Amino acid sequence: MSSQKIFQIETIEDVAVITMDTPGEKVNKLNEALIDEISDILDRLESDDSLKGAVLVSGKEGNFIAGADIEMFKTRETAEELSELSWTGHEILLRIENLKKPFVVGINGSCMGGGTELALASHYRIVSDDGSTKIGLPEVQLGLLPGMGGTQRFPRLIGIQKSLTYMLTGKNMYTHQARKTGFASEVVHKHALVKAGVTAVKKLSKGKFKQPDKRSFFEKLLEGNPLGRKIIFSQARKQTLSRTKGNYPAPPKIIDSVEYGFKNGFKKGLKNESRLFGELAVTPESRALVQLFFAMNDAKKNPLKDQAKDVERIGVLGAGLMGSGITEVSIDHGYHVWLKDQSIENAAKGEADILKNLDKKVSKHILSSFERDEKASLIHPTETYDGFKQIDLVIEAVFEDLDLKQSIVKEVEKNGSEDTIFASNTSSLPISDIAAKADRPENIIGMHYFSPVQKMPLLEIIKTEKTADWVTATAYEVGLNQGKTVIVVNDGPGFYTTRILAPFMNEALLLLEEGADIEDLDKAMKQFGFPVGPVALFDEVGIDVGAHVAEVLSDKFESRGAKTSKKAKELVDAGYKGRKNKKGFYKYEGGSKKEVNSKIYEFFGGQNRKSFAEKEIQQRLALVMVNEAVHCLQEGILESPSDGDLGAIMGLGFPPFLGGPFRYIDRESPEKIVEQLKNLQNEHGDRFKPAKLLMEKKVSSFHE
Repeated sequence: MSSQKIFQIETIEDVAVITMDTPGEKVNKLNEALIDEISDILDRLESDDSLKGAVLVSGKEGNFIAGADIEMFKTRETAEELSELSWTGHEILLRIENLKKPFVVGINGSCMGGGTELALASHYRIVSDDGSTKIGLPEVQLGLLPGMGGTQRFPRLIGIQKSLTYMLTGKNMYTHQARKTGFASEVVHKHALVKAGVTAVKKLSKGKFKQPDKRSFFEKLLEGNPLGRKIIFSQARKQTLSRTKGNYPAPPKIIDSVEYGFKNGFKKGLKNESRLFGELAVTPESRALVQLFFAMNDAKKNPLKDQAKDVERIGVLGAGLMGSGITEVSIDHGYHVWLKDQSIENAAKGEADILKNLDKKVSKHILSSFERDEKASLIHPTETYDGFKQIDLVIEAVFEDLDLKQSIVKEVEKNGSEDTIFASNTSSLPISDIAAKADRPENIIGMHYFSPVQKMPLLEIIKTEKTADWVTATAYEVGLNQGKTVIVVNDGPGFYTTRILAPFMNEALLLLEEGADIEDLDKAMKQFGFPVGPVALFDEVGIDVGAHVAEVLSDKFESRGAKTSKKAKELVDAGYKGRKNKKGFYKYEGGSKKEVNSKIYEFFGGQNRKSFAEKEIQQRLALVMVNEAVHCLQEGILESPSDGDLGAIMGLGFPPFLGGPFRYIDRESPEKIVEQLKNLQNEHGDRFKPAKLLMEKKVSSFHE
C-alpha cells in the first residue's frame, strides 16, 4: 500500500494484521478517509479465502483512535445531514459486526468515542495493561450521544447500569475496569497485542470463544425484565436531572436511546440513535460545546513553540496545597521538581501529600507500583536554594503578599542562573509589581493555576510588557506538558479570571446585604449552570482570599462608579475564613449535608431574609461577570474572545453549554445584553454600565 494510506496490512499465519497510522497526525481519528479504507479492507477480507480473519492495531504511540473527527461537523448544518453522517458510521460497523471471519482489535493508549464504538462492533477486544490505555464514550461532553452504535452495543456488552454510568459522564474506563466489566476479552502487555490478536483470530475461527457476562446476579435480574429496566431508566433520569438541572439535552437523550433499543430491538435502536444524534448536533448547547472543543484544541498548540527552551528541572516554592499540586502535575510529565519550603518538615509534608495521591492511583489501577516509584523519585524536598543554578523554571506558590514575593524574586535571581525563569502563581497581584525590583524583569511571568491543581484544567499565563517571548513560549510549553489548557493574557490587577470573578463575588455579597438568602443565591446559580454557587465558592476559595482580591481590585472598579462590598474584610476580621478553618457561610462540622451558618447573617442585616426572583439573581451575577469580560477584551488584557470563553469555563466554571461569556453574548445577541445591563444600571448603579466595546458590538458578533 502507498505510504499515504492510513492502513498497512501484513499477513501473519493467514491472519491480516492491519496497522492504523494516519499520516502526518499525532492521533488516529475516524473520518471519511478512514471509513473508506476500512471498507476496502473489509472487501478484501470477505473475498480472500486464504485469510482466517483480521487484527486491527494502531501504529501511534499511546493512541488507538481518538474518536470521530469533529471537523466533519463543520461541513454539515442540518439534523438530517448529521443523522446521515451517523448512519454512514453504522453501516461500516455493521459490516464489521456481521463479518463471517473474526475481526479482533488490539487497543493500546487512548480509545475514545468512535474508536470505542468500532471496538464494540468487533468480535474480540484485547486491551493493553499500559498506564496510557483508557477507553471512553465522551460524546456527552460535546452535547451529543454516541452515534455509531454505542448506546446499543455498550449496554448489551457490559450491562445497562454500568454503560449508562460511562455514557452519561464521559468518564474513562481504564484497563482494570475494562477487564472487570467484560469490555476486554483479554488483557496483555502492549508489545504482545499482535501475537495475542493472531491467536485470538484462530481461536474464534474454531468457535472456541463465548463472550462472558460479568454482570452480578442482581444486575442480571434487574436488567433482564421490562419492569426492572423501567426502574433503572426512571432512576437514571432523576439522577441526571438533579445533576444537570435540565441544562444539557444530551444525557436524557442517551437514556432514551438505550431504552428505545431494549424496547424495540437492536436494528431499530440503531436507526433511532442516528436520528437522536442529528437532533442533538444542531442544538445551541452542542454547538457551544463543539466550539469549546475546537478552542481547547487550538489552545494545545503553542504559537511560540520554536522559541521555547527545554525544561528538565523545576523549582516549586511553597509546599502547601497549590505548591504540592503544581509539583504533582509536573512529575506526571517527568520533570524533576525541587519542592522548597521554609523548613524541610514542611517540604516533606508536601511530598507526603503527593505520595498519598500516587498511592490512590495505584489502588485504582491507574498507575503501577513501578510507575508510582518512578514518579516519586522525581520529587526533591528542600529548605535551601542549593542546586537552583541548574533549575530552568521556578514557580512561586506562597502567600499573596507583594513584599514577600519581591523578596523571593531577589533570592531566586541570586541563587539561579541568568536564564532561570521566575513564574508567580499569584491570583491577583500584577506581575509587573512583583517584577518591579527585579534585575531580570524579562525572565518574570505569571503562571496562575487553579485549585485543586490536579483537577482544574486551566493555566492562565500572564505576560508583562517586559516579559521575553522565549519566557512566554517556555511557560506555555510546560503548561501543555502538565496537561493544562493554556491561555495567555496581558498583565493587570487580577489579570482575566480573577478580574471577572471579583465582580461576580461582589454582587453576591451585595445581594446578601440587600437581604438575600444564602441558599437561594447558590441554588439560582447552580440552576443557571455553574458547578457551585457564589457563596459556597467563597468558602472554598477562602473568605480571606476573597477579601484580598477585593482590596487589590476595588480601586479599579470604584473608578468606574461601581459599588463594592466591604463585608469580606469584616468577616475575616471576625475570624471567618471559610472551609479552611471550618468557619464560613456554611457549617463544616458533623453531617455531609451542608447547612447554612445562620450566625453569619449578623453581618448582613439579621435573620429575616428577603425573597429574590431566581431570574434577577441569575441576571445580576452572570451579567456583571460577562460585562467585565468585555472590559478585559476592550483594555487588551485578553487577546481574543476565544481565550475569554476558555478561561471563564475552565477556570471559573462558567456554564460550558453557554459557550463562555462571549459566546453567551452572541447567543443572546449583544443588543439584548446591552438592554438588560442598562435596566440593571438604572436600578442598581454604574457597576452594570455596559462596556463601550459591547455597545459597539450591538449589531455584530464577537465570534465572526
